[in-house]
Amino acid sequence: MALKELESLEVLVIVDNEVDPISQYPQDGITAYGGLASLARDSIPVNRGGQTVHELRMEQICCGAHGLSLMIVSPISEYFIDLSPVIYLFFDLFAGTAIKGDKRKTLLFDAGPEEAVWELNAKRLRPDLSSIDVIHLSHWHRDHSGGMLRAVEMINAAKASKGLKNVTVDLHPDRPDYRGVTLPDFQMSLEADPTFAEITNAGGIISENADTHTILDDMFLISGEIPRVTNYETGLSRGARLVSDTGKWEEDTLILDERFVIYRGIVVFTGCSHAGVVNVSKHALALGEGAPLYAIMGGYHLGDAQQEQIDESVCDLMALEPKLLIPGHCTGWRAKYAIEQAMGGKLVPSTVGTRFTL
Repeated sequence: MALKELESLEVLVIVDNEVDPISQYPQDGITAYGGLASLARDSIPVNRGGQTVHELRMEQICCGAHGLSLMIVSPISEYFIDLSPVIYLFFDLFAGTAIKGDKRKTLLFDAGPEEAVWELNAKRLRPDLSSIDVIHLSHWHRDHSGGMLRAVEMINAAKASKGLKNVTVDLHPDRPDYRGVTLPDFQMSLEADPTFAEITNAGGIISENADTHTILDDMFLISGEIPRVTNYETGLSRGARLVSDTGKWEEDTLILDERFVIYRGIVVFTGCSHAGVVNVSKHALALGEGAPLYAIMGGYHLGDAQQEQIDESVCDLMALEPKLLIPGHCTGWRAKYAIEQAMGGKLVPSTVGTRFTL
């Protein structure tokens, strides 16, 4: 499947595990926004001691949460309502806009773990929610779907105010009743993901897809099942799903409904990489038909991995020669440290409150 060449891409992090509005990004070819100084600069001036100053308010800063939501967006000037006190933060909700000439498309990648966090961060960031064309759910896990219903409602309300049709929600058809982890002494269950009926009732236009397909005028490609080619990326340890017909929990380590998104260049957006971040990256390169690997953004799921797996993953990622690695969510600090040690200058941590221009 051929993807269109794109001139640029901006990624707004609405939800991610970490908040860091202080650290800088020195890499060439990437522009990041969302630090404390920029927040204060864009605030409404106030009087302090007879002087006009720019006040940094702590309520401008978004909240981190265990999950992911990215908005891939067009130029920032078109995505904010005003310059009132508001922090421009964007992780754990990926929303992205691909830019091709004067044509722009916007994708929301996952919706974070809960409605309250998604709503709070979206209100503080004030992106133009009406611009979101499609919501893509990377896989059925609550830390990626928990904010879905409120996101659909808020996006559709923004669209209705401009006479636009409701947002499309791209979902894998195999939704488990419940997912969890089988621990040595008890069965842990996650909350249920939103149902198809709940998403429809919230106003989402559901598009069920299990196979590889392109969306938004061939600007984005969504993978199907991710091939497992490495011998050390074995899936979600002790993962399980409840089968309602039998009332039993069955092994579900592979998370076969997991999908990633790429755009030509290649930038890979991965929710959790339960299939393995190296498997994800290799499959993305195969789907990209010879295009080089520019960046891998999202969860690498190495937070609870053994050090041997982290080392092998970093070694194999280095061999793929990405320009940037933008890990977040479930990646873990040990993997980030290993990436920086092995590929100094390529690590760009994904944190809430950052907007990346790629």
